[in-house]
Amino acid sequence: MNFIERVQRAIRLTEELNMLRYAEQEAIREGWSELTGQHVDETFHLIPPVYSDHGVNIRIGRNVFVNQGCRFNDIGGIEIGDDVMIGPSVSLITSGHPVDPARRRTGITSAPIRIERNVWIGAGAMVLQGVTVGADAIVAAGAVVTRDVPAATLVTGVPAAALRRIG
Repeated sequence: MNFIERVQRAIRLTEELNMLRYAEQEAIREGWSELTGQHVDETFHLIPPVYSDHGVNIRIGRNVFVNQGCRFNDIGGIEIGDDVMIGPSVSLITSGHPVDPARRRTGITSAPIRIERNVWIGAGAMVLQGVTVGADAIVAAGAVVTRDVPAATLVTGVPAAALRRIG
């Protein structure tokens, strides 16, 4: 399947997923499994709508909660560990375009995002390509994360910066 076919597939599957009622969690998990090509267990919980540009590059652990309106631009790969909570309207963006104006419309840059165990990402936060969010960290609502977040650290702001250690 080429790039355009993968994007069209992801759009179709997320449209279908987004038509499901919130109470239909088993069907939501089945739709998510089809989108990602990966089994998700009964502890995965998603509130539609959700958006993805490929779907097949997303890996999700156990006991993950995804609130409504989230965007997973996963061309570079997204790995989400166990016990992660993702707030409403969170964007995980693994791709972008070259800075050079001559290449901007013809090229794509990408790097994976890794969200480690027991992370909480607050409403409206954005995590950009190449970032790892360490275990037990919190990304505050509205933060834009452009660099790795150390484990057990609260980050906030644009661009996100460490506010304090947790625990």
